[in-house]
Amino acid sequence: MKLESFGTTDVGRKRAHNEDSLSIADELRLFIVADGMGGHNAGEVASSTAVDTIQQFIRRCIKDKDFTWPFGINPNISEEANILMTAIRIANRNVCVKAAEHYDYTGMGTTVVALYVEDDSIAHIAHVGDSRAYLVRNGTISQITIDHSWISEQIQKNIISQEDARNHRWKNVITRALGNKLNVDIDLNTIQMQTDDLILLCTDGLSTMLDDSEILKILIDAEGKTDRACKSLIQTANDKGGLDNITVILLKCKE
Repeated sequence: MKLESFGTTDVGRKRAHNEDSLSIADELRLFIVADGMGGHNAGEVASSTAVDTIQQFIRRCIKDKDFTWPFGINPNISEEANILMTAIRIANRNVCVKAAEHYDYTGMGTTVVALYVEDDSIAHIAHVGDSRAYLVRNGTISQITIDHSWISEQIQKNIISQEDARNHRWKNVITRALGNKLNVDIDLNTIQMQTDDLILLCTDGLSTMLDDSEILKILIDAEGKTDRACKSLIQTANDKGGLDNITVILLKCKE
């Protein structure tokens, strides 16, 4: 399976600076999006620290097969899935350490969603927070990840509806992030990629402005052009208000 990738980020219409970070490492088959939070530009520090740490750890694991990992091994998942999960745990520790060492970084944190490919067609997707991964297959869109947010928990419990959630005053409250504590719970999803699949990674600057049907229409209208699709997603989110930084990575699966 060959992957065609494109990613971009935009400050949006309301924020003074961009606290999102992304990484497209085609040679590693690794793709990461992170959404930072915190004052004094600390959000940008948190998200860039997470992205850089994950990429550096995975690069080292590929280069040095005898490299010793921290946190042990989960025998129920593959080596590549273990590498990805360990990389995110180390990223969490690094964000926590930086927050403790610098007064201006106190309380900083970041969401993260990362995709790492194993054996050409198996994609491992790990995430913490409300940055998302979507799969578009056969003309339909599905959210691969489940948001770690207060509003998502209320929807899952059928306390509030999807429609009410879009305008709820606590819709931006997340319940899990890197940097909050030294040990973090990470969700892992594994999918078998198919030809013509599209996989979208994004921060909530996109998903809070566009619903799933709007995202799907833009991706279909782009006719397989990943750069055109990403730019259109960001433009549309900005046209609807651009209330937050917007970051997207789009992968197209080809034979």
